[in-house]
Amino acid sequence: MKAYILLFVSIGFEVLGTSMLKLSDGFTNLIPSVVLLVSFALSFTLMGIVLKTIPLSIAYSVWAGLGTVATGLIGVFIYGEVLSVLNSLGLLFIVLGVIVMNQNRNEVTT
Repeated sequence: MKAYILLFVSIGFEVLGTSMLKLSDGFTNLIPSVVLLVSFALSFTLMGIVLKTIPLSIAYSVWAGLGTVATGLIGVFIYGEVLSVLNSLGLLFIVLGVIVMNQNRNEVTT
C-alpha cells in the first residue's frame, strides 16, 4: 500500500512538472523552469523507489496513464484548452486501461 501512495505522489510531481512546461515558456521563465526540474527529479526518484515493490509494467502504466489523464484535465481546467469528444474518449480508454492493468497485479511476478 505504501508503494502505491509513493506512486501517486510520483504522479503528482510528474503532472506538476509537465504543467510547468507551458509556464516555463521554453525555459525562459526561471521559477516555472526550476519547479519543472525539481518536480521531475522528485518524480523519477520516487518512481525508482516504487519499482522496488511494484512491477515495472504495472507501475509505469499507472504512472503514464494517470499522469496523461491528469495533465489533460489540467489543460482543460487551468489552461482553458478544449478536448474533442474523441480526445475525451481517449482519456477514458487510458483510465480503463490502468484499471485493467491493475486487475491481476497480484499475478505479475517480479
